[in-house]
Amino acid sequence: MTQMHNYNIGPVSRFASLNAAIRRPREITFFSFDEDHRFRHDDSSLRYYYPPALPCDLSKGFETFRQLDDSGDDHLDGLLEALIAHEKEKGSRTDIDFVTWRGMMTKIMVAPFSKLDDWEMNATLFQGTIYLEENHTKKISSRQQQYSSAGRPGALSQDLMSFWGYKFESVSLMPTPWPETSREYIEAREDEPVSNYAQYCSIVRTGFGKVKMILAGEVDAVMAFKPEDKSKPIDWVELKTTAIVTNEKEQVKYERKLLKFWAQSFLLGVPKIVVGYRTQQGILERLEDLDVQTIPDKVKLKGKALWDGQTCINFAASFLEWLQDIITSDGVWRIRKRENVPVLEVFKLEEPGHGDILSPAFIGWRTGGLEAHQQHLQCLKEQPIGDGVEPP
Repeated sequence: MTQMHNYNIGPVSRFASLNAAIRRPREITFFSFDEDHRFRHDDSSLRYYYPPALPCDLSKGFETFRQLDDSGDDHLDGLLEALIAHEKEKGSRTDIDFVTWRGMMTKIMVAPFSKLDDWEMNATLFQGTIYLEENHTKKISSRQQQYSSAGRPGALSQDLMSFWGYKFESVSLMPTPWPETSREYIEAREDEPVSNYAQYCSIVRTGFGKVKMILAGEVDAVMAFKPEDKSKPIDWVELKTTAIVTNEKEQVKYERKLLKFWAQSFLLGVPKIVVGYRTQQGILERLEDLDVQTIPDKVKLKGKALWDGQTCINFAASFLEWLQDIITSDGVWRIRKRENVPVLEVFKLEEPGHGDILSPAFIGWRTGGLEAHQQHLQCLKEQPIGDGVEPP
């Protein structure tokens, strides 16, 4: 067996005072999956928020739900395809330390306060950048365990409870900004068929401490419009549903949920979360707007102080800097967190190259396509105007 490298999560207090610097996430590019879940390098699946009418039955339409089959492993393909297009536009390689989906960074960030989490990631080093993805086999087995444990008598199905989240999005979103959307469409959203095929994915450049990073993740909607000026922050909104809190036990559960709500939004620079509170039967009764930046302070001052946002940031920065010292050769590496084990384990797999983490198209682009593209651009610049070639 290859050498095991361990990174201790505890004691959590040792990360509390590090005060790692954070680079504000800035969108550098984006892509959409359309209604057939095909990749498009555009914003055609961008959605706009407008609050739903209350009360609303979140179970309505469950029988006709068009649910995406995600049993196949898509790796980082959509993200890498968008990165190729971005580098073609820019004419140069994006120099960065890490590239991954937002979900991977969420898992790492919340690890100090999520003892029960159990996950695995794969990593590979290519041209000085570490690429991280979820270990798909582990993801599927964890989901199967979750479904079997939820099968107790009288329990609601996991499928129905997952549907409630997609239904909340369906009744809260519009395909066009509010001034361009008919009143009839807005009022009929509860009857719209629900599908999770279409997605808008934002790709941001950000950083933790000394580490520079590119993250990609689905965003639910923009509040009013997306500014054309790329230097301006985008007024994104994330939509979440949760059970109405009626006792102290549920309050603790909700605060733990808030940790992941906060981390997911914080990582992509989403400023607002709209929480839909529902009954145990799935009736949406109340909405609350949460300012993402103030969630950690609210948990500290008004809650049970079950987690600390700055500690999560400090931990992520420290772990990623450590990981750079471990993953220094190519091949495929495994990063593992086991339930109730306060350690992140890192070890190399007996797998050559980069496994399936990097798409052949991306490797081809980086090992020859980019250079040929740069030479082509240079030829265009040097071509005298008047030779039938448009100046760039």
